[in-house]
Amino acid sequence: MSAPAENIRVLIADDQDLLRGSLRMLLDAAPGLTVVGEARTGREAVDLAARHRPDLVLMDVRMPDLDGLAATRAIREASDRTRVVVLTVFDLDEYVYSALRAGASGFLLKNTGPEELLRAVRVVADGQALLAPEVTRRLIADVVRGGGVREPHRWRGITLTPREREVATLVGRGLSNADIAERLTLSRATVKTYVSRLLTKLDARDRAQLVVFAYESGLVQAAGGE
Repeated sequence: MSAPAENIRVLIADDQDLLRGSLRMLLDAAPGLTVVGEARTGREAVDLAARHRPDLVLMDVRMPDLDGLAATRAIREASDRTRVVVLTVFDLDEYVYSALRAGASGFLLKNTGPEELLRAVRVVADGQALLAPEVTRRLIADVVRGGGVREPHRWRGITLTPREREVATLVGRGLSNADIAERLTLSRATVKTYVSRLLTKLDARDRAQLVVFAYESGLVQAAGGE
């Protein structure tokens, strides 16, 4: 279920006091957003998520006690309702693929501007997925080189139409619905319908899981992902 637009409850998980404080100030000052807690470790993040049941967690990757990937997996296993946006920097891109598989619904660079961060929080809390284009491009390159651990057996027996394969490939390459519509000369509504069909066919939680499918099934590599 999507979080109510007028009251999105956010948990911040980062071991840097200054960054946590800055994020809290930004989020608390924005209409419809409320910070329900701050965690300095991954274990604290899991505990606070269980206690407060936030709509969304902003999760750092490298934290003491329990890293952000393990914390993301634990939070998602405990509650499908709580979504996780991973905060990353370029030299941590090797974690992005694992975070996707752990259940993260979004990725943002730590130098993301305030307005973009607020938009991302609302987009992901509304049930969508968000991947920073810079992160997606580097992730694709890593997977095509063989850096990602694939599990193609997860998708055996699933048959897609040629158009569905095209859409899934472009989602995997990080294109938005608007970009896909332009590329395939389709309306945005039609692209949205194809994405919805893919989610149903693949039993995927959100757009981030379509990205995982595109990598693990080889669609991105077959399309010459950059």
